[in-house]
Formats: sequence, C-alpha cells, structure tokens
Amino acid sequence: MQTIKGPGIFLAQFLSDKAPFNDLKTICQWAKNIGFVGVQIPTTDPRCINLQKAAQSKTYADELKGLVNECGLEITELSTHLQGQLVAVHPAYDNLFDGFAPEAVRNNSKARTEWAIQQVKYAAKASQNLGLNACGYSTIIFLTFPTSPFFTICLACFTIG
Repeated sequence: MQTIKGPGIFLAQFLSDKAPFNDLKTICQWAKNIGFVGVQIPTTDPRCINLQKAAQSKTYADELKGLVNECGLEITELSTHLQGQLVAVHPAYDNLFDGFAPEAVRNNSKARTEWAIQQVKYAAKASQNLGLNACGYSTIIFLTFPTSPFFTICLACFTIG
C-alpha cells in the first residue's frame, strides 16, 4: 500500500503573466507557502519545463528537480493532459481541438497527432529522468446522442502509471 505524502497542486491552472505565477520558481514558492508539498508540472508551458530537453538531458532534469526541491516541494508528475487529448481526435472535433496544438501543426490532423504522440513519449522519458514513477494524462471522450445534437456528455479519464 502506498502512503499519501500530502497535498499537491496542478500548476497550469494558476500560471499567468503576473508574479508569482509567471515562473516555475516563484509559483513553487507560492505553492509551498500555502501548504502544498507536491506539484504537477504542465508540460505545455515553457515557463515550467522544456519537455524535449528534460527527455533528452538528465542534467537538465536534475536541475529542474533541484529547483522545485529548493522550494521545499516535490514534482509529483508531469501533466500531458492536452497532448494526450490530441493523440486521437475524432474528425468531427478537429477544429475544436486545433486550439490546443502549436500553430505549426494546426489544420493538419496527421501532423497534430504525430506531434502529440511525440510529446507523450517525451513526457515518459522526462519522467524517468526526473525519477518519477507516474505520468499523468487525461483523455476526454465526448458522447453525442443522436436524438439531440446539443446533448453531449464529457467523460474525463485520468490515468497514473
């Protein structure tokens, strides 16, 4: 049985252009000051992580982990919520989901999917370099009922491990 270590926070929901929410160190200090012990790092925001670099450089990953640890926190996992959703998008939702992708792959579902798959692979390797044993991602499934085009259920699935 695993032990819960304490409260963690998903940083993406607080990131902004204003301090202390505009850079990893200051947002981690803020999170520690209000009682959190762990942070989930959003992998789509370069203010928090260069995902490709974290996957390819153990030194960079160690520096990133050290910065978070200096603030008195631990990295709980890397978030690939957005990239995970872009791995498999139903054609009916192509335009809706394009906004989550970088401009370079928008309006090209094949390129967007390839980018998303690579991002998830980078996150797995970066997690390994950071010494993490969990990678968080969610998949959103939209169920539209034929009797009403306006009645859609959104199911969010979260997977660890």
